[in-house]
Amino acid sequence: MYTLHRPSTTDMEVTSIRLERELKEKLKELAGNQGYQALIRDVLWNYVQQKSTDYQTQILPDQIRVSVEAIAQQEERCALTGAVIHPQEPMLLGLTTTGEMLPLSRESLK
Repeated sequence: MYTLHRPSTTDMEVTSIRLERELKEKLKELAGNQGYQALIRDVLWNYVQQKSTDYQTQILPDQIRVSVEAIAQQEERCALTGAVIHPQEPMLLGLTTTGEMLPLSRESLK
């Protein structure tokens, strides 16, 4: 997950969001000791990073265990290079050492 030095919670702005009860319970389960609000912040930061033009890589090439050929169905960003992968463009799906499947440009593993 995306990690960033963040301010203490006293320096953060309070925001109200409505979540389905089931979603909130699932987030609590996934978050464990981290707390579901911190998990939600991590998820949002990951999304912002992926959509940002100043994208930074999420992983290193040696963290890719296997790659599989694929065709992008929507715009993606390569997890290694940050390059945009356009819809209907050939790409790879990389399985990481932590079990995540991430989008990769075809050139990123060369």
